Amino acid sequence: MKKTLSLVLALSMLVAVLSVVGCTPAQRTVKLGLGSVTSIAKSKDATAEAPAEAQANTTVVAVVLDKDGKILDVSIDTAQTKVAFDADMKVTSDKEEDIKTKKELGFDYGMNARSEIGKEWHEQIAALEDWMIGKTVEEVKNMKVKERDASHTHVPDVPELTSSVTITVQDYIAALEKAAANAVEVKNYKTLGLGIIVSIAKSQDATETTTAQAQVDTTFAATAFDKDGNVAGAIIDVAQARIPYDAEGKVAADKSAAVLTKKELKEDYFMKERSEIGKEWYEQAEAFEDWMIGKSVSDIVMLKVTEKGNPDIPELTSSVTISVQSLIAAVQESYKYKK
Repeated sequence: MKKTLSLVLALSMLVAVLSVVGCTPAQRTVKLGLGSVTSIAKSKDATAEAPAEAQANTTVVAVVLDKDGKILDVSIDTAQTKVAFDADMKVTSDKEEDIKTKKELGFDYGMNARSEIGKEWHEQIAALEDWMIGKTVEEVKNMKVKERDASHTHVPDVPELTSSVTITVQDYIAALEKAAANAVEVKNYKTLGLGIIVSIAKSQDATETTTAQAQVDTTFAATAFDKDGNVAGAIIDVAQARIPYDAEGKVAADKSAAVLTKKELKEDYFMKERSEIGKEWYEQAEAFEDWMIGKSVSDIVMLKVTEKGNPDIPELTSSVTISVQSLIAAVQESYKYKK
């Protein structure tokens, strides 16, 4: 009888503790965020010595925050995408290339040989991610930094990172801040994944009537998965960086201007007036995100679509008419890299 009473008491205490905490680790409610920063500042004009080369750098952060705003998990990556032209301003880059992010490149990124600490980019970013765990976004923002050189103006200057991170971190922190600002509540979180898909397929050659333009479409997804690997929550966005050139091969855009994502543009993306269902891109993307919750990645990949790539199922025909193929690919990538 005493053993039975002890067991009942122990179970009662466990229930009380769980009621305070709110849930078990596999069932906890958290906030999921996605943020990005895109720059075309390193795009190059054509010169007598070298042809033009456009470049779009998109840094992406996926973050999970607890109820106190502390970072439970974070994933950072950068797509450094270049579009090369010849002397006639024809695109020489392979438009169908599978473009890899810095993390996907791993040791092939080639920073190791130039690093004063002998560490590759993916190793340094992993150290930075680990340092962020348990901190608030404000604490990360207040990190002490130093200028190493003109190209590295915000290098961590804290004892825990001086031997592991010598890359400049301002874009990572800016993207983290955006991710926290747009974070949404997610239930049953277990793991976090970040997936990035890059395409330069819409880049254009110069012709007799038009000038050249590089276009880098970077689609990214922050996905929270439950204990069974099903989608607990997802946020998807696209950074569409267009880099126009003039007839002389000079960049014809403000290289210092911010490149906003489709979700950041909201109504200024101007899809609503062209949409057959009268919905803007961000509204359609959010409807698609909601549809994915509770589904496995394999179910999402098997979604029936039309020839144009938009969903062809009753649940989505009135809410999503955009092409979702790159969105699905980004979610699939996020599952591949979940942690």
